[in-house]
Amino acid sequence: MRLASIQGLASLSIGGLARELGISKSGVFAHFQSIERLRHETIAAAEEVFRHEVLDPGLAAPHGLPRLRRLCEAYLSYVERGVFPGGCFFAQLLADFDGQSGPIHEQLEAGQRGWLALLEGQIDIARERGELDPATDPCQLAFELYAPLELANYLFVLNRDPSFIQRGHAAVEAALARAAPQLHTRPDGRDTAPRH
Repeated sequence: MRLASIQGLASLSIGGLARELGISKSGVFAHFQSIERLRHETIAAAEEVFRHEVLDPGLAAPHGLPRLRRLCEAYLSYVERGVFPGGCFFAQLLADFDGQSGPIHEQLEAGQRGWLALLEGQIDIARERGELDPATDPCQLAFELYAPLELANYLFVLNRDPSFIQRGHAAVEAALARAAPQLHTRPDGRDTAPRH
């Protein structure tokens, strides 16, 4: 996983892994049997890491806006802490396979749909609870949250500058602020959020 996050999964080979581990190529081949299985198991292991580092902490927060915010925070923390030396494993995988076809592309596409659907679902709950404006488009807001997460990942890895992680946090908060319930002025001049 560490190698693939830097070099890309397409560059991962049985021989290269054997050299990195200091063992024989035949020993690595005996375990994986094929490059396809090596890639599949690498992705499966990275999915488990993503679940542990991002999904579990995010899903531990209450439904709606707190969970939405925590998922974004957990992603940025996962990148900033260098869980993978090349940044988010799946961002690297996107760079390798987004324009290709085949099983890895399909697995990657399903994973991205699942991540966006998770964000959209929490946006829906937040709208129902009055935490976000009821006119908020869940698909659009999920896109606006996902975009700075990925850009923060790329720029942080490229520059090793934590200010890009902070910019990611700021962009998430700005997107959520734009989707906040609109305030209405009461007869006494005080602002209050509408009741839902």
